[in-house]
Amino acid sequence: MSDLPVYTKSQLALRNGQDKPQIWVALNGIIYDVTESRLWRNGKHYEHWAGQDLTEELADAPHSETVFEKFVAVGRLGF
Repeated sequence: MSDLPVYTKSQLALRNGQDKPQIWVALNGIIYDVTESRLWRNGKHYEHWAGQDLTEELADAPHSETVFEKFVAVGRLGF
């Protein structure tokens, strides 16, 4: 995964399904493309918004981080 491009939090924030058509979320420093997921339509998944780091919010989810294995990793989150 070290060969993935690095994106800033600002660049991630633009991939929220509103400002750009891509819908991306980050988890544990890896950015995933969830654009094709029907659960992320319009950049929202229940009370969670795309374009952000969801690492801390995962504790409230009814699933584990293994759910992200079905999505393509598109980058790493930088500062």
